[in-house]
Amino acid sequence: MEFERLYERISPRLKKIANFYGKRGCSFDRDDLYQEMTWHLWNSFREGVPEGINDTYIIKGCEFHALNYMRKEKEKVYKISMEEPLNESGDALRDTVAGAYESIDRAVDRKMLIDHIMNNGFSKKEKDVFGLLLEGHTVREAGKKLGISHVMVIKLRNRLFDKVTKAI
Repeated sequence: MEFERLYERISPRLKKIANFYGKRGCSFDRDDLYQEMTWHLWNSFREGVPEGINDTYIIKGCEFHALNYMRKEKEKVYKISMEEPLNESGDALRDTVAGAYESIDRAVDRKMLIDHIMNNGFSKKEKDVFGLLLEGHTVREAGKKLGISHVMVIKLRNRLFDKVTKAI
């Protein structure tokens, strides 16, 4: 079996697999994944792919190699809480970030906007949704905490945005 013929047969399927995993929000480019699967195919061929193995088996081997590659090479992400105290005095990351990355006038504008939302003409549900989303809850989590559907949370959020843009 010649590598070129094997590559011609399998290459379109490898491209589809690379495209599939490349679109799934992972940090790997589909070209990198395709190249990694092609490299695995070449190494398997050099080592002597046993005769009689069908293309699907070879393709799955390339896919498993790509998945293993992504698992090993992906960056580790550590989650931290914005509310967790950073030191003995109880300073939270949320307080530190606002002071370090935001100008004073912008922080004041943000605070005034939040006060406006909480004190002027918004329904209790809108305020509750706003508060939960501001705390970092997802739409579904906010809905669950308030006992309403996530669709209603989206509607309330959109209504709140409309009111805020009119007020500004």
